[in-house]
Amino acid sequence: MNDLHAGSAPALRRLLDLLASGAATEDFADVLADARRRGAPAAVLSEIDEATWQALRVHRTLRQHRRREAELTALFDTAGDLAASRDLDSVLQAIVRRARMLLGTDTAYLTLPDEAAGDTYMRVTDGSVSDLFQTLRLSLGDGLGGLVAQSARPYATPDYRADGRFHHTDVIDAGVLDEGLVAIIGVPLLLGGRVIGVLFAADRSPRAFSPDEVALLCTLAAHAAIALDTAKALADTRAALTELNSANELISAHSAAVQRAERGHDRLTDLVLRGAEVPDVAAAVAALLGGGIAVLDTGGEPLAGRAAAPGAGPAEAAAASRAEGRAVRHGDAWVCAVLAGQEQLGTLVLRGRPDLDDADRRLFERAGVVTALLLLLRRSVAEAENRVRGELLADLLSAPDRDPAGLTARGRRLGVDLGRPHLVLVAEPGPGGGGGDGGGGGASAVRSRLAGAAGRYLFGARGISAEYGETVVLLVPDGGGGGVPGQAGAAPETAGGHPAGGSPAGACAAGRRSGGDAARRAAEQAAERLARLAGFPVTVGAGRPAAGPVALAAAYAEGLRCVRALRVLGRDGEGASAGSLGFLGVLLGDGHDVSGFVGATLGPLLDYDARRGTELVRTLRAYFDCGGSLTRAKEELHVHVNTVVQRLDRVEVLLGPDWNGPERSLELHLALRLQLLSGA
Repeated sequence: MNDLHAGSAPALRRLLDLLASGAATEDFADVLADARRRGAPAAVLSEIDEATWQALRVHRTLRQHRRREAELTALFDTAGDLAASRDLDSVLQAIVRRARMLLGTDTAYLTLPDEAAGDTYMRVTDGSVSDLFQTLRLSLGDGLGGLVAQSARPYATPDYRADGRFHHTDVIDAGVLDEGLVAIIGVPLLLGGRVIGVLFAADRSPRAFSPDEVALLCTLAAHAAIALDTAKALADTRAALTELNSANELISAHSAAVQRAERGHDRLTDLVLRGAEVPDVAAAVAALLGGGIAVLDTGGEPLAGRAAAPGAGPAEAAAASRAEGRAVRHGDAWVCAVLAGQEQLGTLVLRGRPDLDDADRRLFERAGVVTALLLLLRRSVAEAENRVRGELLADLLSAPDRDPAGLTARGRRLGVDLGRPHLVLVAEPGPGGGGGDGGGGGASAVRSRLAGAAGRYLFGARGISAEYGETVVLLVPDGGGGGVPGQAGAAPETAGGHPAGGSPAGACAAGRRSGGDAARRAAEQAAERLARLAGFPVTVGAGRPAAGPVALAAAYAEGLRCVRALRVLGRDGEGASAGSLGFLGVLLGDGHDVSGFVGATLGPLLDYDARRGTELVRTLRAYFDCGGSLTRAKEELHVHVNTVVQRLDRVEVLLGPDWNGPERSLELHLALRLQLLSGA
């Protein structure tokens, strides 16, 4: 007996190792085959055979336990998915995927009825590779799914195409064939005894499904039914809550609108009684309506709030509001014309409130009435003040040296500090305005219109304006940004759109010297704004910034000469200063800024010579002095003619391709002469 056990002991240990490692069933039979090959006695072979049979039983039991553990884990995970309130698609996808994994099938899928279409459709698939199968729609009662839905019982077939228990259709058979399915099992999704869908698992080879597999799939189907029922209940609850919230929001909005209207009426009335300004009204209305308010003048410029984006001005909407007498919608904004009788004083624009109820709309319109009242009051006060200040300006220009101290004191009493730097802008009507005819009733009326436009242009600023001679004069504080009300930022690189010197190189030079040319910027911007306000072109000339009555009078004379020069040059309707007119500015300006003109005109060449130690300026002077002759220039410079050509090529790179054109060469020649004479 001991010899028997000793002979079978190695085989028994190997069987235990196979059990411990979870080996395949076929590996157990190899133990007995090895013993036979070694010539083990019959008794030992019999004992090994018995032990192998027992080991296989244990192996099957362990496999069943592991499978049951996996099934329970999957069911717990599915229950956890439902408890975690994941969205329906994710839960159903997880159920189908677990059905395929636990049953070890090639595919799994779930169909639901479409009550509107009267058929069923594929809701979720896993492992499918056929587009035809994934979009398959089944008529009620057709196929294995139809049998399951009608009987409310699970059905399985080892070979779908050969099974005659259910009704085959060409559409279903084509989808099954395209997917390559053979063995299929389907179980119903039951909810209160009613079938609400079918869960399937399928293989692409013949297979018989065990009762345990059917029971497992039925359990997963029950989870799917719970998920669908929960999703429907949640959807119904959300719909009910949405309806309740909508009703509550409607009631709350109406109540809030009524309260805002009451507060708005009280607030606007209080503002009028306290003598508030337009920005105060805009801020109050913005707070009441919960949006952004902009108050625009008749030219579209902001008096309060932020102006509209370029190209998005509400002019057409304001005209419609004026015609209807009500606020009108303009894109995502609301627009209300600010009217005093038939005269439009401005426009109110409300942003951030695309929808206004009647109460808020009436409040917005009432704000337009209050704004009109405030603008009328401000205009009346401004006109009275401007008349008095206009008298001061006329006295200053006609006799500045008679009593400078007295003029300064008068200005201080009127809120104008003549001791601070100011810009003097001289404006004349351009073509189409009736100006320049030597006087007469027509010219006087045009100047009156221009004077009114100047008053509106300076409305809200510290400047003053007045008619003087055949011009309208504007005196604005020089704040470093051109002294122009409501304007800031860099100016364009040309004066009035014409490059200084008539060339790209001249434009570059003008751009460099315009860095601090506040007078040019003020003249250009004033010409553009006054033209819009007056309704005809306006030519504006600016003198250099000046302080004190005598200097301001001289600045007026310089600005007047700039206006005359612009008209002679055919640049009516533009704005310029002496500094922006190139060499003409040197002749017209009182300061005769020779060094500034030389630096702006020859700046690139001077900088290049200073950095590189070259002689571009000397070469250019010799070229001009020799009448443009390269041969004479090279003799003058004592260099080879190729050197002269190379230097002039560099001049062209720095100054522009038309540096040798008539207008540009005149400017360069003059700058070279002035540099030589001044010793710069």
